[in-house]
Amino acid sequence: MTDRYGATAISDRIDVAVRPYRPTDHREGRHLWAELAAERARQYPLAADEGDGETARGAGFEEYLARIDLAGVWVAEDDDEGVVGLAGLVLRENAGEIWPIVVSEPYRDSGIGTALVRAVIDVARRRGMRALGVSPAVRDTAALHCLHRAGFTALASVELTLDLGRRRLDWQEGMDVAGLPFRY
Repeated sequence: MTDRYGATAISDRIDVAVRPYRPTDHREGRHLWAELAAERARQYPLAADEGDGETARGAGFEEYLARIDLAGVWVAEDDDEGVVGLAGLVLRENAGEIWPIVVSEPYRDSGIGTALVRAVIDVARRRGMRALGVSPAVRDTAALHCLHRAGFTALASVELTLDLGRRRLDWQEGMDVAGLPFRY
């Protein structure tokens, strides 16, 4: 799969093109947003308070599209299945942030996420951004591997959470940063 942004993904299963988001992609984009929310709720049940069902989980998509700092959204489109992935670029002064990145579950591990990330990286470079950040969930190991392959190997910041105990999350041990142990 190759697109006009120079992004390439290797997939034996499907032929996908990465292109800018169009208003006609709204239904599929909202569905992908709901998949992202459901996956995040599965990984971190504390975040599951947005309501049940795809309608509730996809509700934030319209707010996302209306953001003033949104510099662009790209989709991965399969000729047969339609839009199967989505990534956005949010402005942060002279830098940018990739958010979100989501690939529909049946299409994960096929290189689509990497192609979307590379397309956004290319746009950020062409716009002269000095840096590009991304904040995947620590438990999303597939996303971490995808981003690492794309060159994201430096930690710029760490978001810490204090579990206040109302709905205890089963935190996992085993992450050290700056010689300090953290759970995730």
